[in-house]
Amino acid sequence: MRLALAGAIAILAALGLAAFGLSQLFGGHVERRAVAEMSVQLDQVLAGLERGEDGLTLARPPADPRFRQPYGGLYWQIEGADGMQRSRSLWDSALDLPVDDLGDGGIHVHRLIGPQGATLLVLERSVMLTARLGGGPARVAVGMEAAELDAARRAFIADLAPYLGLLALVLTGAGWAQLWIGLRPLQGLGARISALRSGQAERVGTDWPVELRPVAGEIDALLTAREAETDRARARAADLAHGLKTPLQALMGEAARLRAAGADQQADGIEDTARAMRRIVDRELARARTAARASDVSADVGQVAERLLAVLRRTPDGDRLDWRIDIPQGMRVALDPADLSEALGALAENAARHAISCVTVSARAQEARTLLSITDDGPGIPADRRAALIARHGRADETGTGLGLAIAAEIAEAAGGKLTLSDAAPGLTVTLVLP
Repeated sequence: MRLALAGAIAILAALGLAAFGLSQLFGGHVERRAVAEMSVQLDQVLAGLERGEDGLTLARPPADPRFRQPYGGLYWQIEGADGMQRSRSLWDSALDLPVDDLGDGGIHVHRLIGPQGATLLVLERSVMLTARLGGGPARVAVGMEAAELDAARRAFIADLAPYLGLLALVLTGAGWAQLWIGLRPLQGLGARISALRSGQAERVGTDWPVELRPVAGEIDALLTAREAETDRARARAADLAHGLKTPLQALMGEAARLRAAGADQQADGIEDTARAMRRIVDRELARARTAARASDVSADVGQVAERLLAVLRRTPDGDRLDWRIDIPQGMRVALDPADLSEALGALAENAARHAISCVTVSARAQEARTLLSITDDGPGIPADRRAALIARHGRADETGTGLGLAIAAEIAEAAGGKLTLSDAAPGLTVTLVLP
């Protein structure tokens, strides 16, 4: 829009300057034609001069009747040694010629104030009269009202204005078309980047105009670098998990030996500590793994849910329930399929343990977010305990409901989303809000 408006303003300014320049050129051309016509009339005045008893007279005045009509718009005047002769059109006025030095045959063009205050274009010539006319210098002038020239210029601009307006529209339209064609690839580039975010494309590609190929190449190079960084993050997470696995197993083994020796209290303390460490490690690994790849991955919600429920239906808790799926086809979230399966699995297992007869998995879009909900018809969780379960990773009971909520919440938060709990009347609805 900025480019289009700037182009339109530039076109209007250029055409305005063109109109001004053309009017000046036309005015100059009209004035030159008028001077040429007055030169012919001045020659007619000189050719008609005769010398009578009372001095110089114009025996054959120019043919144009305006010279004989008072204030008719055309005037002639002769100043010589015998006095001044002038046309009838001047009536009781005279041309106030400026004092200037003209050689024999010299011509000057003036703009003067004439009869009734009208502006005149005056052609003046200095001549030496012949002996037949009495000899001596004389100043001969022919004038016409400049209003005629100004009217001709205005008429020219009035005739020119529609064509300039049409030209402005054509040029502005051409500018808009040029911008639309030139900037159209940027719209395609934006759509391709959106496809990258939604997981429908892996690279921007090279099928772009030459001016966009460097940008596309840089984006693809950035994606390649991010993938390499993600792979390194996954490798570090795996190394960390492997490194902590053996010490934790050793602690559990030590607890078993203490329990066999009758030190149940000490064994319980070690086992509680080991389990707490394992939960913390699992959550932090999930956070690191999800944060490292949340920007360039996506998962099909429906496919992940179908695979997950196919497994849960074969478990003792899942076999007794009616599982329902209400997820639009093709709905995607910016989350790795494994992470989505882990979060959804933790919530579905909780729902299976507490549901009475039915569990519903549904999803809907809300602006730039996807709301993935699991609703069961079980006893639910008291409202005053929900925040504590998520914030402190507590447990609703010994089956581990709080741990499942905590894992799902960590995965959602690492992906830029959140987990919410609400009443289902009866039961509980757990919603993952994901980008």
